[in-house]
Amino acid sequence: MTNFPILSSLILLPLIGVLFILFTRSNNNKYQSSKYVALFVSFANFIISLYLWYIFDASTYEFQFVEERKWIDGFINYKVGVDGISILFILLTTLITPLCIISVNNSISYKLKDFLVAILVSESLMIGVFCSLDLVIFYLFFEGGLIPMFLIIGIWGGERRIYSAFKFFLYTLLGSVLMLIAIISIYWITGTTDVSKLYELGIDFKYQNILWLAFFSSFAVKTPMWPVHTWLPDAHVEAPTAGSVLLAAILLKMAGYGFLRFSIGLFPSASEYFVPLIYLLSLVAIIYTSLVALMQEDMKKLIAYSSVAHMGFVTLGIFTLTDQGITGAIFQMISHGLVSAALFLCVGVIYERMHSREINRYGGIVSIMPRYSIVLMIFTLGAIGLPGTSGFIGEFLILVGAFKKSFFVATIATLGVILAAAYMLWLYKRVIFGKLKNNDLKSMIDLKNHEIFILWSLGIPVIFFGFYPEPLIATVETSVNNLIEMYNLNLEQNIKNTDG
Repeated sequence: MTNFPILSSLILLPLIGVLFILFTRSNNNKYQSSKYVALFVSFANFIISLYLWYIFDASTYEFQFVEERKWIDGFINYKVGVDGISILFILLTTLITPLCIISVNNSISYKLKDFLVAILVSESLMIGVFCSLDLVIFYLFFEGGLIPMFLIIGIWGGERRIYSAFKFFLYTLLGSVLMLIAIISIYWITGTTDVSKLYELGIDFKYQNILWLAFFSSFAVKTPMWPVHTWLPDAHVEAPTAGSVLLAAILLKMAGYGFLRFSIGLFPSASEYFVPLIYLLSLVAIIYTSLVALMQEDMKKLIAYSSVAHMGFVTLGIFTLTDQGITGAIFQMISHGLVSAALFLCVGVIYERMHSREINRYGGIVSIMPRYSIVLMIFTLGAIGLPGTSGFIGEFLILVGAFKKSFFVATIATLGVILAAAYMLWLYKRVIFGKLKNNDLKSMIDLKNHEIFILWSLGIPVIFFGFYPEPLIATVETSVNNLIEMYNLNLEQNIKNTDG
C-alpha cells in the first residue's frame, strides 16, 4: 500500500461516481439508480478513509501517504499528504457525505441527479482541501468547494435562495482574492508554494503581518468570525437540509484547518502579534451570537447562530497556541461537525412533515414522537457540552488552554457555555415539551428507519468520544506538539533575525 495513491483515490472516487450518475437512466423520475451509485461511491470512500486511519502512524509528525506529480513545471506541483490533524477531517467528510445522500430520500425531487452530482463534487473538493500540500492546489480546492454549495443553495434552496446563494458566494470569494495575491507573493518571496518546504525555509518577518492578514481575510469569512458572519444564517435557512449539513459539518471546518496549517505554520510572528485581535473577535462571536440565538424563532437560524458561537471557541482554542487549546479546537471541530449535522437533520425531519421551521408551530411532540425526542435530546446536550458527550471534551480543553493564557479571556468565554445551555435547552423545551396545542401535529409520525440510521450514526460517535476521546487525541497529539514546537522555533528565529 505504500505506493498506492490512496489519497488521490479518495479525491477521484466521487468524481468517478459523478460520471456514472450522468449516464444513468431515470426510473419513474425517482432516479433510484443515481441514488444507489452516489451512496455506493460515498460509502466506499468512507471505508477507504477508515482504512487510511487504521494504517496511519500516529507516532510521527511527518506527512504520510505523500503523492507528488508535476503539473505546471517550475511553478505548481500536485502534492497531497496527511498528518494527524488532516486525517480526522477527511474521516469527518467521508462520514457526513453518505448520510447526506441517504437523508435526501424524498425531500429533493427536482433535478435529483444534479443534486447528487453537486454533493459528490463537493466531497471530492473538500477532501482535496484537507490533504493539499501545495498552496496553489489548496487554493483551487478551497475555492472550488464554493461552486457546488452555491448551486445547492441557489437551485434547491428556499424562497430567498438566489439572494442567499450570491451573498454566500460574494462574501467568501472577496476574502479569497486577497489570499490568492498572498500565495503569489509567497512564491515571489521564497520561490516555492510547497508547504513542507515553506515550513523549513520560513517566511521573512517583514512580510508576515500583511500575508497573515490576507489569509485571515479568507479564513475569517469562511469560519465565519464576527462581524463577517451574516451570510451564514441566510445560507442555512435557504439551503436544503443536506446542504445545511455539508455547510455546517465540513465547509466551516476548512477555515479552521487553514488557520492551523497556514496562519500558525507559516506566519508564527504574525500569529503572535494578532492574538489579541483573534481573542476579541472570538469572544464577541461567542457572546453576541449566543444572545442573538436566544432571540430566534426559526430553528435553522438558531442553530446557525450557535455554529458561529461554537466556531468562536475553535478560533479561541487555536490561538491559545497551547497543546490543550489546539487539541481542543480540533476536537471541537470534529464534535461540532457531528452535532451540527445531526441538529440540522433533526430540523429537516420535522420540516419534511410540517413544512415549517417556526418554533412556535411545535410543542408537546414528545407524546407522538418519543424516539425523535430522545435523539434530539442527545444532540442538544452535545451542543451545550454536557460531560459524556464529545462537545464537553473540546470545550474543556479549549478553556484549559485559554486559562493558561488569560484568566479574563477564559472567564468571558465560559459565559458562552452558559448561554449555549440557555438557547439550546429553551429550544428543546419549546419544541418537545408542553401541551400539544397544534392539532396538525397529531398527524406527524415518529422517525423512519432511514432517519434512525442516520441520526444514530452521528449519535453513537458523539457519545463514544465523549466517554473515550483517546482515539482522536492520540491521532492528533504528535502533530499538534510538532506544530507548537515549529511555531516556537520559527518565532525565536524571527526574533533573532529582527534583533540582528
